[in-house]
Amino acid sequence: MSASPGDVRDNPAKHRFELPIEGEALAICVYRRDEAGHYVLLHTEVPDEFAGQGLAATLAKGLFAMARAKGLSLVLLCPYMSAWYARHPEYADVVVG
Repeated sequence: MSASPGDVRDNPAKHRFELPIEGEALAICVYRRDEAGHYVLLHTEVPDEFAGQGLAATLAKGLFAMARAKGLSLVLLCPYMSAWYARHPEYADVVVG
């Protein structure tokens, strides 16, 4: 497994950010867009067989970096993403609400 933050991609058709892991396996963060165009992060999920390997953190780091690079604004309703952000306040520029 060689997933890195730079591998995170947006899949707007499925309303989620994705981190390819291995084969067809993905770590995902599901979102919706609000009326202001913010990305409202709802839920983060890593397949059970890959749990405990830091993949949710890799997804978060890549997602927040992508948001910064593309000028996206994030609303954190997902408990995991909120907890990750609490440990990484340097991303305050991409978080609203």
